[in-house]
Amino acid sequence: MTALARPMPKPTAQVAPFFEVLGAELAMEFLLTYGGAELYISDDPKGRSSHESLLGYDKAKALSSIAHRLPRRVPLAKRWLSQMLDWQGNSTAQIARILRVSDVSVRRWLKG
Repeated sequence: MTALARPMPKPTAQVAPFFEVLGAELAMEFLLTYGGAELYISDDPKGRSSHESLLGYDKAKALSSIAHRLPRRVPLAKRWLSQMLDWQGNSTAQIARILRVSDVSVRRWLKG
């Protein structure tokens, strides 16, 4: 079954604010890059932050507008990321390598 034949996995509550502002692809890249880290999100991006260079000014500004809804640390969101990577057509082994987890964990997340 291809990604187009299945609906996109629904973002979890911890991922939803990132998903709303950044969209699916950029939210995934952001979470994979910064997941687990404490990240300061400026009210007025000035081009000096690493997340602004990843997202671009407009998306960094949009993220700053919802900073009050964001957790102090960027979530790891491995379950949602594994579901999204599976939806995109990646194998269990590829997902495990990307997320730095065992294939057993990936299978468990994809079952539930």
